[in-house]
Amino acid sequence: MARAAAVNGKVIVVTGGARGIGYATAKTLHGLGAKVAIGDVDEAAVKEAGTDLDVGFYARLDVTDRQSFTTFLDDVERELGPVDVLINNAAIAPAGRFLDEPDEVTQRTIAINVFGVILGTKLAAERMVKRRSGHIINIASLAALGAAPGIATYTATKHAVLGFTDTARLELRGTGVTLSAVLPTLTNTSMIDGVASMSGLRNAEPEDIAAGIVGLIEKPKPRLAVTRAAGLLLEMTKRLLPLRVGEAVTHALGADTIFVKAADTQERRDYEDRARHT
Repeated sequence: MARAAAVNGKVIVVTGGARGIGYATAKTLHGLGAKVAIGDVDEAAVKEAGTDLDVGFYARLDVTDRQSFTTFLDDVERELGPVDVLINNAAIAPAGRFLDEPDEVTQRTIAINVFGVILGTKLAAERMVKRRSGHIINIASLAALGAAPGIATYTATKHAVLGFTDTARLELRGTGVTLSAVLPTLTNTSMIDGVASMSGLRNAEPEDIAAGIVGLIEKPKPRLAVTRAAGLLLEMTKRLLPLRVGEAVTHALGADTIFVKAADTQERRDYEDRARHT
């Protein structure tokens, strides 16, 4: 009941909302009474998702383009009202060894995962600071606290998202605008198609991340790891163990090979094509 009251009537924007974590988050928030707007670069997919969820607003959104993002937020505010919460969720994770990664894929990953988050945060914060109210939630990853061979560029972008969010939060202190970072573990979406689970740890479901986001809206805090068990394990290996011992634990869990092995599998082909070219 408290969580429903925390989001009911709020205008909440979700980027990358046509699939996966974004879709689950939009569905959960809409079910709790929020006025939800979803944007996604895949125009057909966002139309299908928006219609299926019956959210208040949906449209194509290229998070790497200032005009696209500005127009999207303008349209949301015209249709639904001032944005209370922005969830910067849009991201891609092309897999493979970094030596084999084409420059255009590297640039695309950085543009979507880092610049898109920074741009969205800027554009939303400009509006929120004027009202002295608002919350920006940036979806990072537990990879932001460590290393994930096979997705080196993605890992670098999530380190950047976490560092940017922590720093921007301090810059906005006292303005009425709150920033939070969500750090999901492996989550059962198409982003991990063909990727094995880590030994002894369950994957998260998109609904787990959505529930965490609802909790953050109700009670904001700087960081949230989902799942808690994966977050605690990573914190332990990084903070309490020597580097080489921590890397040995990562190896024992299989986390240092799962993306490398998945990169060229048939299971992953559709996701890779969409991530690299859509």
